[in-house]
Amino acid sequence: MKRLFLLPLLALMFGCAQNHFNVPTEHFAAKVKVLGVAPIIVDTNSDIRHPEKDQLLSLLADMNRKYESQLVRRIKATGDFYTVALLDGDPQHIFADLFFRSEKRDDATILYNKYFWKTDELRDYLKKNNLDAIMLLVVSGLTRHEKVYSSTLLSSQTSDYNNLILTAQILDGDGAILWEYPNFRSRILSYTPLINLQYPDFSEAEANLSGKADLKFKTLDGIRRMLDQREKDLFLRETKDSDVYGKQFDEITSLLRFDADEEKKDSAPAKTPAPPQEQPKPVEQPAQAPMVRQPAAEPPAAPTAPAAPAAPASDEIVPAKGSTL
Repeated sequence: MKRLFLLPLLALMFGCAQNHFNVPTEHFAAKVKVLGVAPIIVDTNSDIRHPEKDQLLSLLADMNRKYESQLVRRIKATGDFYTVALLDGDPQHIFADLFFRSEKRDDATILYNKYFWKTDELRDYLKKNNLDAIMLLVVSGLTRHEKVYSSTLLSSQTSDYNNLILTAQILDGDGAILWEYPNFRSRILSYTPLINLQYPDFSEAEANLSGKADLKFKTLDGIRRMLDQREKDLFLRETKDSDVYGKQFDEITSLLRFDADEEKKDSAPAKTPAPPQEQPKPVEQPAQAPMVRQPAAEPPAAPTAPAAPAAPASDEIVPAKGSTL
């Protein structure tokens, strides 16, 4: 019974492809051939509570610039776009020109910051860079109420923790959001922060026999080391890509993959079979008189050989051959 119950669920999860775009996939594929990726923006006015905020913002700008090309390479590798270009310019100036407003959202238990952009300025920006659409990525601060476990998993503490999150949107020249991350068209919703800025000091609480751990902010050097930590390949060798950024970029890229030809094939209406062509009737031929077969000439008879003389009668008894039964 359990297997029968799980079969429909598995079929729903893996049985067919899913459109993660806000428009039909074939429309997106036909419309967006040239995609521009703007430099990663930092929302300095968001909920970033680190005591050394200015130094943290400078650190984030350096790390974003260092690893944003990692995302562009992964989007190119999907093969779903004619061109994917990393745009030039100061990300904060781009943000100041295009930003309209933002709001803290709680959609389907996913907490994030949603951004809205100026339509006219966005259209001009796309025309200036000869783009079909643009991807805008924003790093912002967000405080979430969550439970954090110690490294041994023996202790936990529920509290409000300050995090840095990464959001992304793809927009056209009319300001329409064609795709976004976090993505709410997924069957299983998941959204992890870029990095946690705070942690509970379980070791100090244990040393002081305290039932509650103090919340502390990670140091700038610690944050830099975490953002700079490298991904490892199948042979556990370090690559040049960041592991922290890579996890976010992998999630974004997985939600951008599509097969335009397959989607077009699936969405095409079934063709009605054409009626069979009427075959022309054969023209009636006039009946012909039956052919009279002439009798074939008989070949001359072969001369008859003279009959052999009859054997003389004999009284000799010839033994019989074979069985006598």
